Amino acid sequence: MSLPAAREATPLPLDTRIARDHIISLAKLVIDPALQPIVEINTGAVYGYEALMRGHERLGLNSPIELLDRAAEINRLEELERMLYARAIVKFSSLSKVAGKRLFINVDGRNFRDGNSLLSALDDALRGRRIPHSSICIELSERHNNASLPEFAEMVKRLHRAGTRIAIDDFGIGHSELKLLCDHGLDYIKVDRHFIRGSAESERKRLFVTTIVDLAHVLGIRVIAEGIETEADYIAAREAGCDLAQGYFIARPTCEIEELLETYPHVVAARANRRRQRRTDALLVRSQMIVLPTLLEDTHPETAFEHFYNSPEQTFFPVVDAAGVPRGILHEKKLKRFIYMPFGRDLLRNRSFRQTIYSFITPCPIVDVNTDAERILEIFANARETNGIILTENARYVGVLSAAALLKILNEKQLQQAQDQNPLTELPGNLSISDYVTIAALDGDVDRYFCYFDFDHFKPFNDRYGFQHGDRAINLFAALLRRHFGGSDAFLGHVGGDDFFAGCQGRSAEEIDATIVGLVEDFEQAVVGLYEPADQQSGYILGMDRDGRQRRFPLMRCSAAIVHLPRGLTTNDLNRIDALIAEAKSEAKRSATPVVRRRFEM
Repeated sequence: MSLPAAREATPLPLDTRIARDHIISLAKLVIDPALQPIVEINTGAVYGYEALMRGHERLGLNSPIELLDRAAEINRLEELERMLYARAIVKFSSLSKVAGKRLFINVDGRNFRDGNSLLSALDDALRGRRIPHSSICIELSERHNNASLPEFAEMVKRLHRAGTRIAIDDFGIGHSELKLLCDHGLDYIKVDRHFIRGSAESERKRLFVTTIVDLAHVLGIRVIAEGIETEADYIAAREAGCDLAQGYFIARPTCEIEELLETYPHVVAARANRRRQRRTDALLVRSQMIVLPTLLEDTHPETAFEHFYNSPEQTFFPVVDAAGVPRGILHEKKLKRFIYMPFGRDLLRNRSFRQTIYSFITPCPIVDVNTDAERILEIFANARETNGIILTENARYVGVLSAAALLKILNEKQLQQAQDQNPLTELPGNLSISDYVTIAALDGDVDRYFCYFDFDHFKPFNDRYGFQHGDRAINLFAALLRRHFGGSDAFLGHVGGDDFFAGCQGRSAEEIDATIVGLVEDFEQAVVGLYEPADQQSGYILGMDRDGRQRRFPLMRCSAAIVHLPRGLTTNDLNRIDALIAEAKSEAKRSATPVVRRRFEM
C-alpha cells in the first residue's frame, strides 16, 4: 500500500474549496497505515500493533489530527474513519502470524454519537478477513470528553458484547479518565508518554505510574507504557509493573510489514542485564499458583453450568478469550439465580438463549507472574470480594493465586531474608546488597554512593589471635559503621568476613568523605585495643604470608572504595559498577591513603 517515491514529492494543496470538499478522495490517494509493535514487557514478544496514520504530510497537514478536523468540518469524519479502519485491518490481516494478536485502532470521540455506525464499520472491515472482534481494540482518544456523551455508556456495552476491546489512550492528560475507569469495563489503559519519558530519573513520575498500575491491576485492567524511547525508560516501566510496552526503543512505526518482527531481542537483552542473583519471586509464585481450567468468553451458560456440576468443589473459573488473555472470572453464584428460578435451568439449556457467559463475568485482579510478591499482596488487599488473583505470562493466563498461597509466599520470602542476614553482625547480606545497588542505580533523582570496606592485614591477626578475636574486630567495625552512617538515607550490609557495604543517597560528596574518613580513623584507633601490649608497642605482628614465609604485618586498618553515581545518571550495567569497585578497592589497599573514590561515567 506504500506509494511510489515520485508521488511523495509534492504536497497536495488543501487551501481551495474544491480540495477541502474532496478531502476524502485526496486522503484515499495518500493515506497508508503504519503498524507499531506493542510488546509484552517481560519477554519482548509482540502482543499487538497500533495502527497509525501516515501520508497526511502529502496533504500539506502537520498531523493526523488536522486531517480529522478538516473531515469533521465538512461532516465527513465518519467516512474518513471507515476508510482508516478498513486499511488498517487489511494490513493487519496480511501479517503471517496474526492469530492471538491485537490491533489497536484510534477512534475519534466525535464518532461515538452513532454507535451503530462504528460497529457497522468494524463489521464491514472484518468481514471475510477471519479476524474476530476480540482481536480489535478501540483506543478512546481523550482529546474529546467521551464520557459526557449520553450515548457513550451504551456504545461501550455494544462494543463489549461484540467482543471488541477498549483502551484509554494518553492516560493522565485527558478528560474524565478516572470516571471512565470507575464506570466502564475497560480492558487497557495506555499511560501517556509524558509520564514514561524520563521516569528513570524522576521519582514523582515513577510514583505516578506505579500508583496507576496498581489501581488498574486491582480492576483487572492491563497497562501499556507508551512513548518508551530509552532502555532506562523501559526498565523503569517494567519495574513500575506495566504489562506492555510501546515506543521507539521497542520499534518505530512502519508501513512495510516485512520490517515487523515476532520478538524484539534487544528488549530481552535489556531484561537480562537487569538480572537478580536471588531466587526470584516468580519461582515462589509459580510454586504456589493453581492452574484452574478456563472457560472461553463466548461459552454458552449451560456449558458453564456443566463445568460447575462436574467440579462441585470449584466456586469459580477463570474466563479467557480465544488467545488465552484473561477477561475475569465466572462465579457459580452468578448462575444460581437461573438454577433456582422456575424453568431457569431449562432456559440455560435452551440454545436459543442468546447470552454468553460474558454477561456474567466478574472483574478480577490480573498481574504478571514476575510481579514482586509484596505488590501482588497489595493488589489483592485492595480488591474487595475477590477469590484470588489471575496470573499471566506473555499476557496469557497461566494460573490463579489464592489468599492462602500469597501468605505462604510472603512467609517464604521472610525466611529467605532471615537466611541472608549475617548471623554475627545481623546486617543484611549479599543478596540484599545486590538488590539495593540494582535499584539505586536506576534512581537518577539524587547522587548515590556505594561504599565498600575491607580490612587490611586481617588474616595474620586472625591466625595469631584466633577466630574469636577476629569476630570481635568484625563486630567492632559493624558498630562503628552503624554509628557513622546513622540515618534513613543509608543502607548497611555485611558482604561476609571482613567485607562491609554502605549505600547512601542524597548526601554531598563532602559529607560522604568526612563520614568515611572518620569511620576509618576511628576503627584504626579502636582496633589497636584488640592487640596485646607488646604488639601495640611494636606496631606490627609476625605472621606467614601467602608464600609461607614469615614476615612483619602492620596493625589492622580498613580500606574504603567509593563509587559515585551522579544525579541524573542511571544504569543497569552492574558489571561495570562491579569492575569500578574492584579497581578502587585494589588501589585503596596499595595506597598510603586508604580511601579511594571513583565517579561512574557512561
